[in-house]
Amino acid sequence: MHSVHDSIAGKSVRLLLQNIPLFAGLPETQLDHIARMAVLRRVPRHKTIVFVGAKTDALFVIVSGSAKVLNRDAEGREVILSMLEAGECFGEMGLIDDSPRSADVVTNEPCDLLVISKADFTRALSENTDLCLNIMKSLVLRLREANHKIESLALMDVYGRVAKLLLDSSEKENGVRVVKRKITKLDMAKMVGASREMVSRVMKDLEHRGFIRVESGRIILNED
Repeated sequence: MHSVHDSIAGKSVRLLLQNIPLFAGLPETQLDHIARMAVLRRVPRHKTIVFVGAKTDALFVIVSGSAKVLNRDAEGREVILSMLEAGECFGEMGLIDDSPRSADVVTNEPCDLLVISKADFTRALSENTDLCLNIMKSLVLRLREANHKIESLALMDVYGRVAKLLLDSSEKENGVRVVKRKITKLDMAKMVGASREMVSRVMKDLEHRGFIRVESGRIILNED
């Protein structure tokens, strides 16, 4: 990792923490305490932040940028488990059960991170009930997302899985649903368990039938 980037170097770490869901509702004194623990780091694009099987020694919070959580099979094929955006964290499960990292986390673009050591985070948990509740909410959300993904893989064909991925990745903007973040067809294939060629065919068909359109690199979902 490299030193903190100028874009966040001058900002208050406490101000950054206030905009992270994991730390929502914490009193200012506790935020100040956690801010003193946190270290700001910048990681370049396509860099592995943590490796599967490695010792869990820190919590990472994405301040800006995005990353993907992935695993590989014995033949080296990748499966993307989830995509992480600004405001999301990773590494908390290993800090709780003291297990090694369960997946690789790789940056999609340059990322600014807050890094909190295991010892400091464990101490913060013991001192703040709200932080414990926020961690529980985060873990429950991830469990629900995992259940939905397993369900879609089991019950939907590739067409349905691609459509669901687009819907889940979209957000409302001026009354329409838009996939703002750039997702390559290769990454989509790794997320839905299909080949890149199959995903390309499905995307072309969705566009041809008027269900989606691509404008300025963004995918717009037509709900009519």
